[in-house]
Amino acid sequence: MRVLVVGATGYVGQGVVRALQGAGHEVVALVRERGTDGADGADGADGATAGATAGAARHDLPAGVAVRAGDLRDAPSLGRAVTPDVDAVVHAGAPTGDATADARAVEALLSPLVGTGRAFVYVSGVWVLGATDGAAAHEASPVRPVPLVQDRPALERRVLGSARSGVRSAVVRPGVVHGRGGGIPALLVELARAHGRGRYVGGPVGWPMVHVDDLGDLVLAVLERARAGTLLHAVAEESVPVADLARAAAVAAGVEDVAEPWDLAQAREALGDGFADALALDQRCSGDLARRLLAWAPSRPGAVEDLATGPHGTRSAA
Repeated sequence: MRVLVVGATGYVGQGVVRALQGAGHEVVALVRERGTDGADGADGADGATAGATAGAARHDLPAGVAVRAGDLRDAPSLGRAVTPDVDAVVHAGAPTGDATADARAVEALLSPLVGTGRAFVYVSGVWVLGATDGAAAHEASPVRPVPLVQDRPALERRVLGSARSGVRSAVVRPGVVHGRGGGIPALLVELARAHGRGRYVGGPVGWPMVHVDDLGDLVLAVLERARAGTLLHAVAEESVPVADLARAAAVAAGVEDVAEPWDLAQAREALGDGFADALALDQRCSGDLARRLLAWAPSRPGAVEDLATGPHGTRSAA
């Protein structure tokens, strides 16, 4: 397949690109053009031009990835990028913070796919479920999004509803993503370095976790085999105690091997209310449906092991 990946230069998007290329698919990355000052800006260029668009920011895209110009805040540029030669679209881009712009972006990406049977995968997240009160949430569980992601359930519904219009649409909700030295766990390492010991927001909470490369594998499986209207959780570990993650982050940072809770009010002041509240969520989520439907078999190290022995770690994996 030729797959247009929105957010291909981001942390999650790069994992998707690796999985797609590893399976022999052709990747077309949607990127913003660089402004005259070198910063990424709104494009306004013809995003339907295949290949490396002049002036487009290539970032760290691997060899063999084509580029088309587009911007999530410029819906027409997105529609132009979904040309008839594109077999599927993966939207792994971060929200813009503007609910109207995000909704228009989804509409623009979906519109050229209506009635074609081509695939569209939207990468959301388990924060739309809110606190799970100790029980393992599954795909049919009610959504109670924290304010940071309050607009995502509507986008999920729009994507899944497009299955009735001839789009092979799907939504993938990853847990907290880790691996390759990135993601939110990398923030825990930074906090440990800054404070001399592990630090985490709130009390005894747990996070559902998934390695970025296992997530890429699931997005690939969804593109290749999932039926229209599929919703799946990309969760390899149902609930990892965040205190354990913070201690592993302290090991990775080379500081005192202990962890302490961070007062929520102080975390809000440092990180912003929305992000701090999301980090304080206590969640348990099941990824069993993806395993059953698509034989997804996450195989990378768990989050605690990855933090302590991965790219940030001070200990050898051996």
